[in-house]
Amino acid sequence: MTVYLIRRLMQAGLVLAVMSVLVFLGVFAVGDPIEILISPEATQFEKEEARRALGLDLPLWQQYLVFLENAVQGDLGRSFVFNMPAIQVILMRFPATLELALVAMLWTVLFGVPLGLWAGLKPNSVSGKTIMAGSILGFSLPSFWVGLMLIMTFAVMLGWLPSTGRAEPVTMFGITSSLWTAKGWAHVMLPSVNLALGQIALVIRLTRAGVREAMLMDYVKFARAKGLTQRRVIGVHVMKNIMIPIVTVLGLELGSLIAFAVVTESIFAWPGMGKLIIDSINLLDRPIVVAYLMMTVFLVILINFAVDVLYSVLDPRVRLKDSGS
Repeated sequence: MTVYLIRRLMQAGLVLAVMSVLVFLGVFAVGDPIEILISPEATQFEKEEARRALGLDLPLWQQYLVFLENAVQGDLGRSFVFNMPAIQVILMRFPATLELALVAMLWTVLFGVPLGLWAGLKPNSVSGKTIMAGSILGFSLPSFWVGLMLIMTFAVMLGWLPSTGRAEPVTMFGITSSLWTAKGWAHVMLPSVNLALGQIALVIRLTRAGVREAMLMDYVKFARAKGLTQRRVIGVHVMKNIMIPIVTVLGLELGSLIAFAVVTESIFAWPGMGKLIIDSINLLDRPIVVAYLMMTVFLVILINFAVDVLYSVLDPRVRLKDSGS
């Protein structure tokens, strides 16, 4: 187990190092933020002074070395726009994004697993085929269009839910969140549903495939031969075996929800990291963009590492295969 963990940590470190180079080059090689940050009437001397103050006068490779040295110390640069440490600005927006991702994951579990279970148990029924058709729509429809339709239907036409923004956070039990209030749930409902639709479709298809495969296994036939009820066969034997891949996918998809909530946050004006990154790109606020991308990569790597460890605990064969290779 120790060798397995060390190998995973080394792989995670390598991925993080490679991504730091790609992210830095991809961001710092594009555009000149000085043209946006200072007045168009500024003289060339003032522009050069601003470049020197921000460290933009150095060669690109030297800027990267400075960035790498500071990043090791937890400093990802200072925002050109906010005049604050970039990581601090990101962390101020992170709770809103995490809140949105967790609620979207809640809808994924509450709807994806039961619907996939039903479709797997009754694959030829009208309801089973309807569920699968709905899952195809969940994959196919673009999230920006779905978001606009949700706003048009539930906010404009029906007036049931607010269309944009996040409710004021409240602190309870040492945790600050907008989900402690009914108003907070009203604000998060539409964006979380929009973010969760693709994940629900994925879990439906994964659960259905697992159920159909498990129902043909010998241990299910043996459990039925013993006289166990259908509910016990499904709840104890079938669900126990199909939940390992489902839990693994849910863990990986949580990282995707955090990283790719940009479209949803932009449509619903949700004050999270996704909306921040769009505004920062428009303003060429490079430190914010780099800090966001590096933090997102780190979170995805961390979640993948946790899922690998959890999977190896649930299924020791993974460790055996990995050590054998």
